[in-house]
Amino acid sequence: MNYWPLLGVAVVVAGFALRRNPVLVVVAAGLVSGFAAGKSAGDILALLGTSFVSNRALLLFALTLPVIGVLERAGLREHARAWIESLRGLTLARLLIAYLGLRQLLSMLGLTNVAGHPQTVRPLLAPMSEAAAEKRHGTLDDAERQRVRALAAATDNVGLFFGEDVFIALGAVLLIQGFYAQHGIELTPLHIALWALPTAIAAFLIHAVRIVAFQRSLRRQPSSAEVTDAAD
Repeated sequence: MNYWPLLGVAVVVAGFALRRNPVLVVVAAGLVSGFAAGKSAGDILALLGTSFVSNRALLLFALTLPVIGVLERAGLREHARAWIESLRGLTLARLLIAYLGLRQLLSMLGLTNVAGHPQTVRPLLAPMSEAAAEKRHGTLDDAERQRVRALAAATDNVGLFFGEDVFIALGAVLLIQGFYAQHGIELTPLHIALWALPTAIAAFLIHAVRIVAFQRSLRRQPSSAEVTDAAD
């Protein structure tokens, strides 16, 4: 067995330890492993090209963070806060419970990548939640602000985790089906998904109660307008 191609692993470790450009490190590691395996330069380039074309869909995820960064630089978070502040009847609990229900429904349909932490929670849901909380409870201190952000992220997690199990084509559902089939129990993916529905409903209700309890736990602070009225 030829162990020389493993030199590429050493190149990756050394490159990341020295904090070099990740793209250059990975390409250099591929070249080192390819030459150590006895491949020609043409074969290595052909292999790199084939791998790039076959996995080009993965680059869509790499575009998420730059796009979100550009939107935030253009004031996306500020516009989201201003929009929430203009809605008088919207509270923190109503906002997060509505998002929880929407996230679960979309996940049940297999649309798990429609929302998420980088593309929804950070640029939209978190600042909207902060604005909704401050509209009713006044200015939040840093600890309360962090708790609101954590609750927004947790809401996304709960909606995704307990909603996707109802989708019949989910890998976990198929894994459960295969496990039972090995033990002589024949179940269809639809049966497994339907049995996951009560759990999803229970998760929605429990987390909705947690959201309401969190809203009530926020200490009441008078806003600047209220302080002015009291002074008058």
